[in-house]
Amino acid sequence: MSSSGGFPLDLVLFGMIAAFLVLRLRSILGRRTGFERPPEPQMPAPPNAQPTASPRGMADGHVIEGVAEPVAPAPAAGLRPLPDPASPPGQALGRMQRADPGFDPARFLDGAEAAFRIIVAAFAAGERAHLRPLLADDTYSAFAAAITAREAAGETQRTEIHAIQAATIETADLRGNIADVVVRFVSDQVNMTLGSDGNPITGTDAVTEITDLWTFERDLTSPDPTWRLVAARSA
Repeated sequence: MSSSGGFPLDLVLFGMIAAFLVLRLRSILGRRTGFERPPEPQMPAPPNAQPTASPRGMADGHVIEGVAEPVAPAPAAGLRPLPDPASPPGQALGRMQRADPGFDPARFLDGAEAAFRIIVAAFAAGERAHLRPLLADDTYSAFAAAITAREAAGETQRTEIHAIQAATIETADLRGNIADVVVRFVSDQVNMTLGSDGNPITGTDAVTEITDLWTFERDLTSPDPTWRLVAARSA
């Protein structure tokens, strides 16, 4: 994302897009049938627990940078591939549904995909206010620090999501009232970091397939239906 002097209209545009998506996601998360805290987003420390999300270039892994372009609507709830009910993730999802009858794994995935787009767009635009409600405290601190460092360096991030090929539940766990769901996103993206002069510093304008594992967490007894992102890494 870049501007050619004067008022940064592109930031305003992406800010408006992010605001629209936030409202859309809240309407999804606000129902206790889908992405209800549980979008966001991992789970009770699964056997292979994921590290806390951190900005690209930092030790803990993947940077979730970019501006998401408007994309086609997510598949209808029932058409999403879900774990076999007899598998460990499937059994965990079943326990979640018994603990919270309003939880629906397919609708959760719809919300998770919407959250993925919102968070990517908000991070790229530096929209801290849009990120805050969707991220756990530690995750938000990492994202905010990355935004601050980018702003101090006069850099901007250009990320275009051309398509999300898949959004599937990788693992799930329920520890007491705390539910964690790890979602594997496979997307086609363009990722570039631009310097203050508008020239590329890292990345490429070629479309690349990227696989991310995002962990969403929610207290199923909480009246807040939001699933928050607690960890993110590239696979």
